[in-house]
Amino acid sequence: MRRWRPLLLLVALWLLGMYWMFVLDDEAPVAYSPGSHTVPGQQPQTGHHNVAPVSDAHGGGAAENGGEVDAEHWRKLPDLFPVPGKLRALPEVKAGRSNIPKIQAATPQELDTAREQRLQRQKAVKDSFLHSWAGYKQYAWMSDEVTPLGGKPKNPFGGWAATLVDALDTLWIMGLEDEFRAAVEAAETIDFSRSQSDLVNIFETTIRYLGGFLAAYELSGKKYDGLLRKAVEVGELVIYMTGHVQRHPRSVLVSELGSLSLEFTKLSQLTGDMKYYDAVQRISDEFEKGQDTTKLPGMWPVQVDSSGPRFTTDNSFTLGGMSDSLYEYFPKQYLILGGALDQPRKMYEKFIGVAQKHLMRRATNPEDIPIVIPGDARVRTVDGEMTAENSPKGQHLTCFTGGMVGIASKIFNRPSELDLAVQLTDGCVWAYGATATGIMPEIFGFIPCGDVKDSQTGPECKYSDLKWRTAVRDQYLGVKSGKDPMGDAVDKMINSQKLTPGILALHDKKYILRPEAIESVFIMYRLTGDSAWMDKAWTMFHNIERLTRTKIGAASLRDVSREEPGQVDSMESFWLAETLKYFYLVFSDFDTVDLDTWVLNTEAHPLHRPDVK
Repeated sequence: MRRWRPLLLLVALWLLGMYWMFVLDDEAPVAYSPGSHTVPGQQPQTGHHNVAPVSDAHGGGAAENGGEVDAEHWRKLPDLFPVPGKLRALPEVKAGRSNIPKIQAATPQELDTAREQRLQRQKAVKDSFLHSWAGYKQYAWMSDEVTPLGGKPKNPFGGWAATLVDALDTLWIMGLEDEFRAAVEAAETIDFSRSQSDLVNIFETTIRYLGGFLAAYELSGKKYDGLLRKAVEVGELVIYMTGHVQRHPRSVLVSELGSLSLEFTKLSQLTGDMKYYDAVQRISDEFEKGQDTTKLPGMWPVQVDSSGPRFTTDNSFTLGGMSDSLYEYFPKQYLILGGALDQPRKMYEKFIGVAQKHLMRRATNPEDIPIVIPGDARVRTVDGEMTAENSPKGQHLTCFTGGMVGIASKIFNRPSELDLAVQLTDGCVWAYGATATGIMPEIFGFIPCGDVKDSQTGPECKYSDLKWRTAVRDQYLGVKSGKDPMGDAVDKMINSQKLTPGILALHDKKYILRPEAIESVFIMYRLTGDSAWMDKAWTMFHNIERLTRTKIGAASLRDVSREEPGQVDSMESFWLAETLKYFYLVFSDFDTVDLDTWVLNTEAHPLHRPDVK
């Protein structure tokens, strides 16, 4: 998700607060002292807010025990929002009888020299992971994050060891089984009844914690029952917090409301408790009902009124921050249900054409590479008619789009759109190479030159310095300025703004270790088997590694337009959970986390498909 991630994530009260919950008294949190062979003897940080009913660290989860955990500590709360009728049941899926078309290409042939190079690159990624993991263990064990410059613990996600949980499956994938077992032992002591935050971040709690536990449980062969118990605790926590405790605004971000389906569906598949699937399927049903009612029919606006829900109160549409994972999850939900429910396919196919028409634009670039970049759209009323106006701004967060379109082109039999997926991914690769650092900024402006069906080398799109400089003049000095596009005034503007050919503006110059671009590069490699994607990935990794590395881990960058971009004292858990995992998988054996077996959530946590043995 990758994705705008506001600090206070609030999901609609009316949809999820519908089940029997339990409350835990003010019991002291369980302490954990990691062994000397694992980490330095730093005690975990414990929270101070009692937030939810979860089991003790070694007992069963609330759902597994029917709510009847030690009566001294638990009691039932009234069901504020009873479910009308029966709970929705998971559609029947038979393992080994998949009708979903194959996603991955055939395993490419590999010369010995190419294999040696690939494994050297893989080792470099693994070394980077181990460096950051060691810094977290030494300076911030059991905290959410470590600051990579100051070496201080940081707890933006409740103080529940976000980096530890987020990195569990990466440890397993990289073959670090001793580290994995020690991390699992520590994770089982996390007390989800206490939080260091006043409000629980529902979206982040779901994708990082719930997704992290579920993926680690399945990847490790379901041998660590404590991981499933913790997943149940998080599921209970999320439902409890949305239904009983938190303050809920009427207006919520669409990605917050629509990006819980994978994790809660998988939780029902593993536990047999349908309440988790029922909750997210009810949300999906409402989104389906409202898909044609918005101001841009087929897509949903950035903000929705959760009281209805109503999808007509906002006129802003994007595939980027605040909306991204809603759309990302349509093909993935189809996969996690084994293709047994057609709803996600229908919703995807209805929205993707609208996105191509109103958001995606071909972009002028000096190499005339066929690239497409998703922008934003705002619907306005002009002369009594609704008109969608495109804003040509590329976001790092929209770089997931290439992978999404690529997977959908395979599983939904839309072969012509695989080329679009390649061009969307190449748009992000180009944006990486278009800065002084070789790293893509958060948000940038580009020169649109046609829609996805136009030719990159046609008269509108073919690059020239005059075309680029004219666009720069118009952007900063105005058409009416009369300035010569090839003159000194435009030179000064280009230099002051740190622009490079094809880039029109740098709206947000940061890089915060984001994974979306390498995510799509990884998927394109698996879909095509073309080794050129490995070379693109290596160039990206090399630049990121040389500029972000610190003595403790990896730091975000302040300004990628400068050769010395400046480091920022922040390393989010997705650096270990997503970014380095995707880089590692690009250079791994072709069947490692096979996309025909696993579905990766928006935090890159692999969940096993039910239609595959």
